[in-house]
Amino acid sequence: MNKLITIALVLFVFSVNAQDWKGKFEQLDQALPTPNEYRSGSGSPGPKYWQQKADYEISVELNDLNQSISGTEKITYHNNSPDVLKYLWVQLDQNLYEKESNTGKTSNNSITDSVAAKTMAGQLSLYDFEGGYKIASIKDAAGNPLKHTINKTMMRVDLPQPLKSGDKVSFQIAWSYNINDRNFQGGRSGYEYFPAEDNYVYTIAQFFPRMCVYDDVVGWQNKQFLGRSEFTLPFGDYKVSITVPADHVVAATGMIKNPQQVLSKTEIERFEKAKTTFDKPVDIVTQDEAVAKEKTKSKEKKTWQFDATNVRDFAFATSRKFIWDAMAVKLGTTTPLAMSYYPKEGNPLWEKESTIAVKNTLEVYSKYTIDYPYPQATSVHAASIGMEYPMICFNFGRPNKDGTYTNQTLQRMLGVVIHEVGHNFFPMIINSDERQTTWMDEGIDSFVQLLTELERYPQLDWSRGRPAGIVPYMKGDKEMMRPLMTSGEQVVQSGSEQYAKAATALFILRETVMGPELFDASFKEYAQRWAFKHPKPSDFFRTMEDASAVDLDWFWRGWFYTTDNCDMTLDEVKWFKVRKDQTTLENKTKSATKGDLATKGGDAKPNDFSQGPQYFGVTPTDSRLYGEFANRLDDKAVIAKMENKNFYEITLTNKGGLVMPVIIEWTYKDGSKEIERLPAEIWRINETKVTKVFQKDKEVVNVVIDPLKETADINIQDNIFPRVVQPSKFDELKKKN
Repeated sequence: MNKLITIALVLFVFSVNAQDWKGKFEQLDQALPTPNEYRSGSGSPGPKYWQQKADYEISVELNDLNQSISGTEKITYHNNSPDVLKYLWVQLDQNLYEKESNTGKTSNNSITDSVAAKTMAGQLSLYDFEGGYKIASIKDAAGNPLKHTINKTMMRVDLPQPLKSGDKVSFQIAWSYNINDRNFQGGRSGYEYFPAEDNYVYTIAQFFPRMCVYDDVVGWQNKQFLGRSEFTLPFGDYKVSITVPADHVVAATGMIKNPQQVLSKTEIERFEKAKTTFDKPVDIVTQDEAVAKEKTKSKEKKTWQFDATNVRDFAFATSRKFIWDAMAVKLGTTTPLAMSYYPKEGNPLWEKESTIAVKNTLEVYSKYTIDYPYPQATSVHAASIGMEYPMICFNFGRPNKDGTYTNQTLQRMLGVVIHEVGHNFFPMIINSDERQTTWMDEGIDSFVQLLTELERYPQLDWSRGRPAGIVPYMKGDKEMMRPLMTSGEQVVQSGSEQYAKAATALFILRETVMGPELFDASFKEYAQRWAFKHPKPSDFFRTMEDASAVDLDWFWRGWFYTTDNCDMTLDEVKWFKVRKDQTTLENKTKSATKGDLATKGGDAKPNDFSQGPQYFGVTPTDSRLYGEFANRLDDKAVIAKMENKNFYEITLTNKGGLVMPVIIEWTYKDGSKEIERLPAEIWRINETKVTKVFQKDKEVVNVVIDPLKETADINIQDNIFPRVVQPSKFDELKKKN
């Protein structure tokens, strides 16, 4: 009885330990959401997948005299979910600038000597600015007031009648707010002031109350907006009227619907010409024309009208300073316009590069995902910003006042234009939850950005997203790191993690783990499955495996769920040959035990190959090794194949915790080289140390692990054999003397 109890306890403890054990190659199935009828185990939308829709009719006026906005909107909300909704949640992002905003209350800062006044003014909210929405009214379709509750950057609108599945409801909101000066209050939206001619460039976004997402995974995505994590929004159709001074030029999401009312005859002719011009941009508003407008301010107004179908947001930019150019882009199934709007302060850089960069981005991203489906993509120049919205983005990159610019300015400008235009695909079309999983838009976009940069601008030195570029971060203090699967508000080093690390992971996945052919097909499958839908991380992970037949759970676990790094050490390389006195089967008493290995120099690990090989014996196969099989191996033939061969036993240690493929470069005595690639599964039995034997015809003089720096190994000095001994300071001093 006691023995049985003991056995039961042992089995229980083993079972608990087995369940608690989380190996690096353990499958992610239990960590990912359970597949269901909405999201399948393959990573594709399920047969009953649904998503909500929100349509907007917006009228907004920008006051150029006091830098404010007022507007009204009608929202029609379609409940495509199986649930009955008693209330709706609306985002009030401008409330970020309220005096009682949680953003200021939760920010960390400290006092340092000789701190800049601008820095302290920002940290302590010393600017005299009254921000936040002023909600004038919320009414139903019949004009009756609706009960609502404002909680910081979120507003709940209570419905008079529950909204049943398949039904829709319309309601109206009237609002106003003061526009922030981005130079002082910061922000993704706002204005830039040009004191020389007393003019403004407005880049306006998050300007209207916007619907939250309600989905099958989290219900209402109504997490507060604290300023860093971006947005989660439903798709819908927009009709927007924008009233501005009559001498302004407006860029916006969608396509202009009333050019005859807001453009001159000459501008319309140029605009039409741009739609069929594929080789270079056409100036619709020239620099001379823009400069002339700067000198006078019209007291008249014009209303620009835009329509946008199946977009998740709307933004616009407006100024009398804008130069405007455009050209057509020929894709496989669509012909969108690439356009740029910029003040004279952006030239000559912007007239040379911006619209061409938009074109390049649309072409390359379309190749890897889907043909760009919208009618246009616009790049707007504004100081010190990179921010994206459907069909429009705001980008930095300004030359010196004399028009000169450095190669670094050019490269940064190209990078931000490609990145922000690329956001049209991630997350504007493949519509992930930016607030919860930032890497799904910033990281994936940064990855395809790198592919675009390498293809279209190979003459420039692009580092973000390449393995060597992430090494300084990966070597850093892990207390200051967060896994990629962390909500954006908890991330410490957003740029290094959610952008660069995620992009590097995907670059390594494509170039080293899967190979471009398998990766590209799987990535395109993901884009096609989730275009105009709301994917989650599990949908991406599962699709990449489903479409490739490559088990990547170890990769997701290491790169996305941990802060491990790649640090392989080439501990030892032993050189062996078969002992010649055992190449016949006469000497049957000898055995290939460790004690039989003839070594030179005792038991010490060899530091190079100068001591020559160790020798081992090969014996006839004991009949017991055949078990029940009747046929026998020709031992003499096997031994003959091993004669004059070189055998190299390599021992590797995984010090960083991140399992990765093993890439070995062999350099032979005759000067030739060979690269051998082993999949990451070589670590599946022992995740910290592996030993493997390689047979070579030629003698090896040098072994290097990760010779092309593909795995982001943080210490390549211990990847070499014979080990390169770094000279001491004493040796260097002695050599000089």
